[in-house]
Amino acid sequence: MLYYLFEYLENEFSFPGASVFQFITFRAAAAFVLSILISAIYGKRIIDFLRKQQVGETVRDLGLEGQKQKSGTPTMGGIIIILATLIPAVLLTKLDNIYIILLIVTTVWMGMIGFLDDYIKVFKKDKAGLKGKFKVLGQVGLGVIVGSMLYFNDGVTIKEQLPVEQQVVQNNGRKKVFGEAHKSTKTTVPFFKNNELEYSKALSFLGDGYEKYGWIIFIFITVFIVTGVSNGANLTDGIDGLAAGSSAIMVVTLAIFAWVSGNIIFADYLDVMYIPNSGEMTVFILAFAGALIGFLWYNTYPAQVFMGDTGSLTIGGIIAVIAIAIRKELLLPILAGIFVVENLSVILQVSWFKYTKKKFGAGRRIFKMSPLHHHYQKLSYHESKIVVRFWIVGILLAVISVATLKLR
Repeated sequence: MLYYLFEYLENEFSFPGASVFQFITFRAAAAFVLSILISAIYGKRIIDFLRKQQVGETVRDLGLEGQKQKSGTPTMGGIIIILATLIPAVLLTKLDNIYIILLIVTTVWMGMIGFLDDYIKVFKKDKAGLKGKFKVLGQVGLGVIVGSMLYFNDGVTIKEQLPVEQQVVQNNGRKKVFGEAHKSTKTTVPFFKNNELEYSKALSFLGDGYEKYGWIIFIFITVFIVTGVSNGANLTDGIDGLAAGSSAIMVVTLAIFAWVSGNIIFADYLDVMYIPNSGEMTVFILAFAGALIGFLWYNTYPAQVFMGDTGSLTIGGIIAVIAIAIRKELLLPILAGIFVVENLSVILQVSWFKYTKKKFGAGRRIFKMSPLHHHYQKLSYHESKIVVRFWIVGILLAVISVATLKLR
């Protein structure tokens, strides 16, 4: 909204300083600061409101140290993250940008699913919350919407570098490096020199014209990633500050990728896929990062509030959609390695337990408890130490992810 206001002031009245709102970097920095202030300042009021409404966490006795003391801590704190993200986004982004629309839809959609899950747990006193099939249905529904909009919307295009012999100097004196914008289901494969993968080629067995069915593969992959990452974030939210801190590291890294992918100069210099208009996502992403960091003010040990599924499902959904939009979804196993490992620890634990129970008559475990962070708690590590070490691993994975821009 402010973008359009200052654009009008500049065009109609040559208002001093109004042109600064044209720069993505300025608006992204402003969104980051504003979101931190909103989450840090108004977060306390929201926590007090949740406490008055007796929106407290019901903690199951898993035999973990310090667990019982957390009973009654306000949950649904994800509302803080959502508000602190959406308010700066609405104020400072171009609201007609298809990528911004997608991210706002994702935030609201996943926030509603998570809120409903938390509401059932808290007010209906049902520890199971929203039934798994409905939660998955909501995640799949979002994946279908996101995949369809990214594939069929005319505003979603890419530009590929022309062969050297076709690059010419234009009338404006600039060298034409990229071809015309066009629709594509191409994505980026990390660590490879010719690092682009065309999803639609999976259907080449259909013969001529197989490209027109590429949307089937693309939407399927989008659904899989949205569901997997949102569940990974949900499982990671088990101890104070782990999910919010780990996610903030991933989100800041994605902001770098979004800015580079949407900037034709840096896309040319780094030889990466240029995605027109995607740079606008940087403003939203940094608002999201600021919201997570501001939320950590109250969520670090000992937590004054838990994000609940309202926050964790939303976080996972947003990270997944950003990665897909900037064609970096195949980088998620590295960048979101914390989520992946947490997910795998549960899958392996459950699978091995069922297998050994069937074969030997008694279930056996790989970990003392899953998800993985609980395994370390069982080993008597303090949760603050676990969280900080997970953050360190997350930073290392983020650095490796950024290095893929040139490391091929």
